[in-house]
Amino acid sequence: MPPVITAFEKSPDRGRGQARDMRVRWAFEEVGQPYEVRLVSFADMKEPAHRALHPFGQIPTYEEDGLALFESGAIVLHIAERHDGLLPGDAMARARAITWMFAALSTLEPPILDLTYAKIVERAEPWYAQRLPIVEDRIRVRLNELSLRLGDAEWLDGDFSAGDLMMVTVVRRLNGSGLLEDYPRLLAYVARGEARPAFQRAFDDQLAVFTAASAG
Repeated sequence: MPPVITAFEKSPDRGRGQARDMRVRWAFEEVGQPYEVRLVSFADMKEPAHRALHPFGQIPTYEEDGLALFESGAIVLHIAERHDGLLPGDAMARARAITWMFAALSTLEPPILDLTYAKIVERAEPWYAQRLPIVEDRIRVRLNELSLRLGDAEWLDGDFSAGDLMMVTVVRRLNGSGLLEDYPRLLAYVARGEARPAFQRAFDDQLAVFTAASAG
């Protein structure tokens, strides 16, 4: 039996490929491994059965042969360690690729998610107009640092790796925000990730779920 992951039955990202199951789908496509998807509603995610897999009631989860995992980064790392294609064979290059995975989730993603939260939840607050530039400036600091590190390279450290996969999925959350346009290297970097056939297959699969839910 192939691994089973969970994903939103009705994703709040409206088919833009921003939900975290996208990272797992992309990883499976990069390594050429089959997987199955079990769709869950927001109500399902808070039920005991799902919380047994994910104690915080979120997606994605991963199940295979009695192993249950949660957190997209941990799942992608598990896939990358089991199959060729996402981690280098050289031990030091492998360690650097994993470092970039953590950097994406721990350094880049928090301020980017803070912007999303501010725009959705805090927009009506009287201090929103003052807070927004502060949040955006924190993101610009990280984007500038990432752009300088990337330079003119195609990927972060040699060949495409799980570190790039995680970083692209994090940075592309800024698509449409107007922030990426000041960093042409990062715009091109994200575009290269999105152009990969494995990304396109994963994106199409996630989009199909949203399209079916909308039609229903």
